[in-house]
Amino acid sequence: MVKILQWFVDLGAAVMLPIIIFLFALLLGTKMKKAIRSGLLVGIGFVGINLVLNLLTTTMGPAAKSMVDHFGLDLHTIDVGWPAAAAISYGTALGSLAIPVGIGVNFILLIFGLTKTLNVDIWNYWHCAFTGSLVFALTDDFALGLFTIAVHVLIIFWLGDMVAPDIESYFGYKRMTFPHATSAPSYFLAKPLNAVFDRVPGLNKVEADPETIQKRFGILGDTTVVGVILGLIIGVLANYSFQETLQLAIQTGAVMVLLPKMVSLLMEGLNPISEAAGEMIRKKFPGRDLYIGMDSAIVVGHPAVLSASLLMVPITLVLAVVLPGNRVLPFGDLATIPFLVCLMIPVFKGNIIRTVIAATIYLSVGLYIATWISPLFTEMAMNADFDMGSNSSISSLVDGAVWTTGVFVALGKMLNWFGIGLLGIVALSGLLYVNKLKKRGNKT
Repeated sequence: MVKILQWFVDLGAAVMLPIIIFLFALLLGTKMKKAIRSGLLVGIGFVGINLVLNLLTTTMGPAAKSMVDHFGLDLHTIDVGWPAAAAISYGTALGSLAIPVGIGVNFILLIFGLTKTLNVDIWNYWHCAFTGSLVFALTDDFALGLFTIAVHVLIIFWLGDMVAPDIESYFGYKRMTFPHATSAPSYFLAKPLNAVFDRVPGLNKVEADPETIQKRFGILGDTTVVGVILGLIIGVLANYSFQETLQLAIQTGAVMVLLPKMVSLLMEGLNPISEAAGEMIRKKFPGRDLYIGMDSAIVVGHPAVLSASLLMVPITLVLAVVLPGNRVLPFGDLATIPFLVCLMIPVFKGNIIRTVIAATIYLSVGLYIATWISPLFTEMAMNADFDMGSNSSISSLVDGAVWTTGVFVALGKMLNWFGIGLLGIVALSGLLYVNKLKKRGNKT
């Protein structure tokens, strides 16, 4: 069974997602031709998104290394990036069970009306496998590792249900949410921070969304030009030659243009599924809503997300240097900063200044979490027979710098089963409030 699950996991998201979308479309009563087209478009769009993100990775990675060399940074724990983290997380018997556990928990929650989210993005349960494997490495308790996976799944559905109204309000995606364990936790921080920002004189008056910036600065505020300018700045900081700096600038500008187009292709495949799901729910379950859970890659191409994320690349490197006690060198995941901050954007209504301030706070704490869990992550990699090359210590910003990872490891270390169980009760209470009590309160 584990070998079969591992084979399925090894297909990768670009293959798994079209298959799941196709089957889901048929279950919703979509015609065969339309179901095939939807599945293929989603898969092709997902491949396109990853191609553009890989372009960002291949440009930002060398630029980051050049910055490190230029400023003589001495950080001993390398950020190996999310592809390595995913491979390590799914590379054990425990990790490969994350998908059936996630599907099972989702099914139970839907039956009892404790979530509105039907998650089709099952490949991304690797994030839950990540925390489960860390707790297993910490406690050597397989059952507790499995229980951690289940509790983490509860948390992402809770956050997915919470963020869905803001996703529709700002991004315009109806009946869709992102129970993505890298992206959703930042939403939880953005909410109280936004309330604080609203009370800070001066900051509460600043409008800095892409549309406002473009109106004020004309061509210099255009998102493509902003990408080029940020590329020029990063090239200068990396001590690139004039030619290399210009090449980097055009490549970052290309990302700003191409990523939204790839997202629109993916959405073309998803729209018929979303409409069919809404129609089915209206007929069979009147009064209930259904959100389709998808990868947050759909929103990382938004101009506000990309602009804030590119600004965070040099800021994250500076943080790594100036924060006392940090040992992690941001590298592999610099290009995936958009995933860490994308769900802050709807809370801040696209305000890039607020997003950068919040992301700076978020990643400052995140670097300490990534440093703290690095021995466990390194042990986890060895258990999965991961080739670490010449690195004796590794970590990752995705998901090493996410607050949920820190909470799971801390509770697993201090309180063991009781701590993880307590977290599960909090998550269930949150789901109960969002989907039952809050709705009842609105009616009264």
